[in-house]
Amino acid sequence: MIDKEPRITVGIMDRQTRIEGRLHGAFSVEGAGPATGGFSARAAGGRLVLSDAAGRQTGPSPGFRIEGGPGEVFELFGVTIGSEFHWERTENQTFGGDLLLRARQDGTFAVVNEIPLEEYLESVISSEMSASAPPELLKSHAILSRSWLLAALQKRQAPQERPGGTGGMIESEREVVRWYDREEHDLFDVCADDHCQRYHGATRITSPEAGRAVRETRGVALTWGDEVCDARYSKACGGRTEVFETAWDDAPRPYLTSVADAPVPYAPAASGDEAAIWRPWAEDAYCNMKDKAILEKILPAFDRETESFFRWTVEYSRRELEEILYEKSGFDFGALLELEPLDRGPSGRIRRLRVVGSKMSMIVGKELEIRRWLSRRHLYSSAFVVRIAGGGKAAPERFILDGAGWGHGVGLCQIGAAAMASRGMSASRIMGHYFPGAALTRLY
Repeated sequence: MIDKEPRITVGIMDRQTRIEGRLHGAFSVEGAGPATGGFSARAAGGRLVLSDAAGRQTGPSPGFRIEGGPGEVFELFGVTIGSEFHWERTENQTFGGDLLLRARQDGTFAVVNEIPLEEYLESVISSEMSASAPPELLKSHAILSRSWLLAALQKRQAPQERPGGTGGMIESEREVVRWYDREEHDLFDVCADDHCQRYHGATRITSPEAGRAVRETRGVALTWGDEVCDARYSKACGGRTEVFETAWDDAPRPYLTSVADAPVPYAPAASGDEAAIWRPWAEDAYCNMKDKAILEKILPAFDRETESFFRWTVEYSRRELEEILYEKSGFDFGALLELEPLDRGPSGRIRRLRVVGSKMSMIVGKELEIRRWLSRRHLYSSAFVVRIAGGGKAAPERFILDGAGWGHGVGLCQIGAAAMASRGMSASRIMGHYFPGAALTRLY
């Protein structure tokens, strides 16, 4: 296992043709000398040209390293966050560490931040949760996020020895099953958005609590035997966490089982009685958080825009959903007749869904692909039941999805963990609840 703090590379922006930003302080462009103030970079035939505010140019070059001293930060303009999710937007962000610009052969380039792992974590836990969240929640997230990244680094060092992968697809005339695991990024270790872990730089570090949580848990990770746990998390499980196989490959992770997100051990969902799947969990679930004062303390402002995360309803006209399905899947189903859940995980999330139309039918899976097919962005989760309205079953007028939870539901439930911390529970107890059997180990 890793035994010292690594420096990591984080992809802030990728496949860019031009960017703009500002260097706040005294920086140095490797091989070109001092730099400060406004700058821009553009792709030029598989290479890069760097310009300062006065229009002086450096390059073309296959890449640039722009180094800052301790405490120096750089700003990037127009960074996209929440890419493809329902809350996607752009904002200016500020980062410590070094700025790397790396050209691609397709005429674009990647914008990368190189930074020590522990410094990276201060931003991650402040980006995923508010820095004003309870200290034990911030400690839990520091351990969780550190584990996730260390497991990814281990996998890159010895990929042939570790199960799992970057995603996969099984496709036939009747079924499309896709899953999207952490990407094997070629020019950096990890991306900065929800597809990996949120990392919004120093922009999000608004209190000293995040740094304190990272320092107090320095080097501590979840472990299973001699492996760092491939820890996962989502915003709100909806009452019960999900197993790894529902969202990703079919190799189970023993520490990513399904647990009740509640003080009492509720039984898993039973597919036979869809209308009652989530009723027993509605009142006592930790993530059934209704106290707005607590939500303001634990969630970043853009997450608080999503108010109905524990239980939600999405309604489509038949024609609207037909358009979405064609846009997202590429299949022309004709008149949409039925959405039939075939297989659910213990949290109620659908693993396989049959889409039935007048021209064809197709089975789709896994969890995230189902959410993508049924929304312009993403559904909150695949834990939903289907109601139809009007027109009769031969040609329904409307499809109504009554759902639970926000995200894939595997591993730690962020809002549930926040509720546990607000009730005085320790980080070790929180981690033990969501990752039964895993140990907390200080690696460095």
